[in-house]
This record gives sequence, structure tokens and C-alpha cells, in this order.
Amino acid sequence: VRFSSPHVDMADFREVFAKAKHIAIITGAGVSAESGVPTFRGAGGFWRKWQAQELASPGAFARNPSRVWEFYHYRREVMLSKHPNPAHIAIAECEKRLSKQGRSVVVITQNIDELHRKAGTKHLLEIHGSLFKTRCTNCGNVAANYKSPICPALAGKGAPDPETEDAAIPVEDLPQCEEDGCNGLLRPHVVWFGETLDPDILTAVEKELEICDLCLVVGTSSVVYPAAMFAPQVSARGVPVAEFNMEATPATDRFRFHFPGPCGTTLPPALARHETEIIS
Repeated sequence: VRFSSPHVDMADFREVFAKAKHIAIITGAGVSAESGVPTFRGAGGFWRKWQAQELASPGAFARNPSRVWEFYHYRREVMLSKHPNPAHIAIAECEKRLSKQGRSVVVITQNIDELHRKAGTKHLLEIHGSLFKTRCTNCGNVAANYKSPICPALAGKGAPDPETEDAAIPVEDLPQCEEDGCNGLLRPHVVWFGETLDPDILTAVEKELEICDLCLVVGTSSVVYPAAMFAPQVSARGVPVAEFNMEATPATDRFRFHFPGPCGTTLPPALARHETEIIS
């Protein structure tokens, strides 16, 4: 089915939204861009001399865990100063309001910045993990970690300037597991290039996509992974999909709605209370 373009009828979207019982919201980097979160993708996406994919891999961590930890320490410290923007807040407030009406909202995000969590989103599936979780390379334990700095040796390290010397921190001074008697080297609990997604999280995502009766794709295009995996299967069931992102893509024609522009501007009016909503 091809819909007339540009399918930006907000009143029509609002009617679908008012009736939806299970809303799935897939979010990507664009939802955090307005919070000033660096994405390390595309031109200018360098930290020192490296692009993210040269640091965010199991091989890079095996070769130089100190450098990879400097990169993630820098990203953690940057994120501690960032705040949710109107798009994150609109999503969290919508979930809270709809839950009182017996309706559900789930956020499926590829972002690792936890801004959805900061905004108050409860039902969150982080398919790429989080900057604020660690995983032990020895025992596998996953733990939340908001320490700043994450370990004493990383204090003041991680500057992104290309002239910065590597800190070359010995492995025993990098973040270590605190489980009884383990002391294994910790790594960021994020999905790196060349790694597969957690099958348990994927199963949870599949269940949500099977029951949703409205799907929003926010701040990522539906040709970019992982929305490319998820949105077309929802659309194929005949469920309305609404894209909120900066530009249309080849997949846009397959979806019922496309609202171009910054998510922080387009999303709040889309998710605001509809006049037919019963507020108890």
C-alpha cells in the first residue's frame, strides 16, 4: 500500500492515537540530538583520531582496554551533564497518562544515553545497552554504575582532542568487578560492532511489536537499523506506523504518517492528551 505523500495529516494521526491501546515507540539518535548528545556518526564523528567503530568493538577492547575505557568515560561524563528534551518528556508523560487508562506505551531504543530513563520512561527496552551499565568480562555480571569518574585512574582522562596522549592505564587500574572475589575487568554493557543483540531483549521486542496497534519511529529513519528490522513488520500487519524524523527515506512511502522536523517540536503536540481521552 502506498499512501499519498506527504502524509502529514496530524488530525488523522490524532484519531488513530486516541484509539490505540498498545503503542510501540522506536527511538534512535535523532531523539537525543536536541539534548546535545554527540553521536560519533558521519562527518566529524571522531574522538581523537578514531571513529566510533574503531573503538566500539571487541577487538579494540582486547587490544587496548585503556583507550576504549577513556572513550566511554568521556561519553559517560558528557551524558551526566545532559538533560531530556521535549521529545523524551512527551514520551514519558504519554506513558504515565495512558497507563492510568489501561493503555500501554513501550519505548524500544537504540540509544545508550539513558535520557528516556531520566525523563521518567518506565517501560524501556534498551537494545544496545547503556553507558551506565557495566558487564564483567570474567563472570558476566551486569551492574548499573553512575560513578563519576568510574574509577580513580580515569579521573580527568578521556579528552577528545586529537593531540591528547593515550593514558595507557594498566588493566588492574581499570574498572573492576565488585562481585565476591571476582575482580574481573569490566567493560561497558553496550552492543559493539560485530556483536549480536541480547536474545532476551529481542524476544521482548518481538512480543511488543506483535501486540502494538500503533508504532512510532522517532529520530531514526526506517531504513536505518534497528527500526529497519522492526517498523516494516508492524506495517506489514496493517498497523499504522508514524515516522517523526528530519527527512523522508525510501521506506517512508510504506508508512501511514510522516512528520518531518526536529522531534522535540513535532512529538509533543502529537502525544498530548486527545479530547476524547477519559482522564479518571
